[in-house]
Amino acid sequence: MTTDLASLKQELAALAAGRGFDALGVTDVALGTDAAHLERWLAQGRHGEMGYMAKHGTRRTRPDELIPGTVRVLSARMNYWPAQGRDGARDAAEALSDPDSGYVSRYALGRDYHKVLRHALQGLADEIVERVGPMGYRVFVDSGPVLEKALARNAGLGWIGKHTNLIARDAGSWFFIGEILTDLPLPVDAPASAHCGTCTACMPACPTGAITAPGQLDARRCISYLTIELSGSIPVELRRMLGNRIYGCDDCQLVCPWNKFARAAAHPDFKVRHRLDASKLAELFGWTEQEFLERTEGSAIRRIGYERWLRNIAVALGNAPSTAENIDALKSRLDDPSSLVREHVQWALAEHAGRAAA
Repeated sequence: MTTDLASLKQELAALAAGRGFDALGVTDVALGTDAAHLERWLAQGRHGEMGYMAKHGTRRTRPDELIPGTVRVLSARMNYWPAQGRDGARDAAEALSDPDSGYVSRYALGRDYHKVLRHALQGLADEIVERVGPMGYRVFVDSGPVLEKALARNAGLGWIGKHTNLIARDAGSWFFIGEILTDLPLPVDAPASAHCGTCTACMPACPTGAITAPGQLDARRCISYLTIELSGSIPVELRRMLGNRIYGCDDCQLVCPWNKFARAAAHPDFKVRHRLDASKLAELFGWTEQEFLERTEGSAIRRIGYERWLRNIAVALGNAPSTAENIDALKSRLDDPSSLVREHVQWALAEHAGRAAA
C-alpha cells in the first residue's frame, strides 16, 4: 500500500481508463458561486416538479455536509454518443426529421447509465483502497444531491455551456459524469475555462425556448423535463413544439460546434437496444405494458413508467402526419384506463381533425 498521494494522483487517469472512463479529475468541495446560482434558480421556481432539487437544503452545494469528512471529489466522464451508420444508431438529425418515428434522446438508447457508471466507479474506488488502505468515500451517479456539473468543471473535465450542459474541448458534450466523494486529500486539478465565446447556437435551437439566457434554463419548458420529470399533463401550448420527441431532447447539443470532437462510446452497453433509434410511433404506441417493461428492462426509459410513455407518444402522434396508421393508433386508446393518456389522445385527434378541416 502507498500513502504517496501525489504518486497516486498520477496513476488515476490510467486507473480510470482501465474502468472505461474517458477522463478523470479531482477538485475540492468549494461551490460558493454555484450555490448562489442554484438558490436563485430555485427561488424562481424554474425546477418545476423536481422538488428533490430543493429538499436537501445546503447539502447539494456542500459535499462535506452530504458526506461528513469529504475533502475531495473525483469526477469522471464516460462517452455515450452511439456510433452512427450501418452498425450503429440512426442519424439523429434524420430521426428528428422523420415525423412518423419516435425520437429518443441519444443517452437513453442503450443500457441505463446509472448502473454502468456506478459499477465502474465502485471498481475504481476499490483499486484506490488497494493502494492506500481504508478510506471514507461514497459513489454518486446522478443518484443524490450532488452539484455534479459544477464539480466536474472544477475538476477540469469541461465547462458549463450556455445550454447548461458540460462541454469538453476534446469530447464535446455527449458524455455521462459520476463522482466519488472521499476524505482522501489528493492533489486537485485546475478548473476548466469556458470556450463558448460568442456562439449562441444552442439557444435558438431549443424547440420550446427553455434556454432563456446564456447559462439560464427554465426546466418547466425543457422537453427533457416535460417528457421525463413531469408527471401530469404536458402544457397544451407546448405540445406542438415537442414534435416527435418522446423521451428527452438533444437539439441544443446537436447544434453545438464542439460536438464535432465527440467520440463514439466505447462501452458496449451504450449500443442501441430494441431499435429505439428508428421505431415508428404507431408501433411504439401499440406496446402493451408487459412489452414496455420487457423492452425497457435495464434502460433509463423505464423510470417514466408506461403511462407517461403513452402520454408522450400520443403527443408525438398528434404532431405526426394524418395517416390512417397514426389516426387508428390514437383511436385504439380512446378508452385507455388512464385519464392522462385519454386526455392526450383526444388532443392529438383534435389536432388531426383541425388540420383536415383547414
